[in-house]
Amino acid sequence: MNSFEITGGKKLGGEIFPQGAKNEALQIICSSILTAETVTVHNLPNIRDVNKLIELLQAIGTRVVRISESSCSFQTDDIDFDYFQTPDFREKVGSLRGSIMILGPMLARFGRGIVYIPGGDKIGRRRLDTHFLGLQKLGATFEYNQKDQIFSATAQSLTGAYMLLDEASVTATANIVMAATLAKGVTTIFNAACEPYIVQLCTMLVSMGALINGIGSNLLTITGVEKLGGNSHTLLSDMIEVGSFIGLAAMTGSEITIKNVNYHHLGLIPEVFKRMGIRLEKRDDDIFVPAQEHYEIETFMDGSIMTIADAPWPGFTPDLISIVLVIATQAKGSVLIHQKMFESRLFFVDKLIDMGARIILCDPHRATVIGLDRKYQLRGIRMSSPDIRAGVALLIAALSAEGKSVIDNIEQIDRGYQQIDQRLIQIGAEIKRISG
Repeated sequence: MNSFEITGGKKLGGEIFPQGAKNEALQIICSSILTAETVTVHNLPNIRDVNKLIELLQAIGTRVVRISESSCSFQTDDIDFDYFQTPDFREKVGSLRGSIMILGPMLARFGRGIVYIPGGDKIGRRRLDTHFLGLQKLGATFEYNQKDQIFSATAQSLTGAYMLLDEASVTATANIVMAATLAKGVTTIFNAACEPYIVQLCTMLVSMGALINGIGSNLLTITGVEKLGGNSHTLLSDMIEVGSFIGLAAMTGSEITIKNVNYHHLGLIPEVFKRMGIRLEKRDDDIFVPAQEHYEIETFMDGSIMTIADAPWPGFTPDLISIVLVIATQAKGSVLIHQKMFESRLFFVDKLIDMGARIILCDPHRATVIGLDRKYQLRGIRMSSPDIRAGVALLIAALSAEGKSVIDNIEQIDRGYQQIDQRLIQIGAEIKRISG
């Protein structure tokens, strides 16, 4: 198990480039299974989750060519279904939640698919019902082996249907949309997720020959086609990294320019950080965050305490709740953080409390943060990263803290952030990667 050793309290400065979007990458890579032609993807982040998915596709029969460090081509003639019975398949799927999105494309093109319950962050229950119910509406039949936790699905032919999703799940929407592109007839999906990554996926599928209306809304209409062609696609910048770097600048009192952020795809993210008192400027497609000694959390118009809550897009993304919570620890004022979607995501606050933060964990979903307004600096401690987003939140806290901190289990951070230590060193951070 590897660790980061961080010497905190240092001012950072300069330009930093966000990586390609992790969540978009997982969807786009899985969509390559829908066609026998070549799909080329650019701006791929070099992170564990993306690399594991690429390895999984290679193992099931996809021909992958690494064009450059950030570009790959994918071409799938056939699927090796015997491989799905091997321990290696189970191991790969068990460490990667995004693997569930191979199911829709396999059903659509090959008429069957097998998945184990996928792994990923330990942030609470993340059920798969929406995926399966949507695919069942299209005509898939599922069998579940409870002992081995294997889902086997078959579909002689998928047929379009109307469906109202019980939750606006991004990965379920992606899975169902991909399957529907090759189904017979018309599929209507209401309460579809409409995150920028779904917009990107749908736009790419249209360029491959799919017929999709309502892109960018929560009502998608897909008219099935007989086959899809190849395409070249460039990923957006990762909006979670963009938000993380805004939080990093605020916590360390640093002047940082975040480059090529795809600003019009960020939704409420800049506004939420502004509510936390953080000044930022849009400069072309960059975000400039000036150095601030103090930042003050706004209140609501009636003077009541600010509440920051996550919500399906176009609401505030749950992946940045951990970052907002951390930056609140050194703000002036108080805020109620309400993490609605995952009941275990706030449990990392005990580490922040050990560092000197004033936080009341009200219940698994809510925490009240009383800002220190930099009157007291957080102190360095040893801690462990429980998931990707909390891991980076703790890294930001450590970079602002007095003294040295050690973060163990940084494999979690590496799953979602490309060479984060090296990129932060380039703007002045003092971080050492320690092999354990």
